[in-house]
Amino acid sequence: GSEAASEQCQEEEAEDRLKEHMDSLLDKSAKTRQAALQSLRLAFSSKTLWEFLLERRLTLTDSLEKCLKKGKGEEQALAGTVLTLLCLQMGSGPEGEELFRSLKPLLISILTDSTASPTARQSCATALGMCCYIAAADLE
Repeated sequence: GSEAASEQCQEEEAEDRLKEHMDSLLDKSAKTRQAALQSLRLAFSSKTLWEFLLERRLTLTDSLEKCLKKGKGEEQALAGTVLTLLCLQMGSGPEGEELFRSLKPLLISILTDSTASPTARQSCATALGMCCYIAAADLE
């Protein structure tokens, strides 16, 4: 009994930390946003969070879009990586497809922008390829 309660408590604490990181994506400070992106990258790559992310995917997508649009270099690269992991978490269903469709133009824009940093462009290329492979409904 107490083991299950302890596990439940840990789960809630982890979700609270994830919510804080998601909120931090909208911070004015680029350092704060980058730290939040790094924390989300670790969380998304170490555990399946489909249920948690399902109800927050639109908010998270909007936040990642802002990081990609307004961020520079490292922040854009991290946002691309987190986007790839979010797409992996959402899978090949309608949720993943919607995520891919909404951010595809922005990823292409950064990828083809010769003034964007090479790491940001590489991360967006990877995100575009992985998300297309996972979630694109249109075969072309």
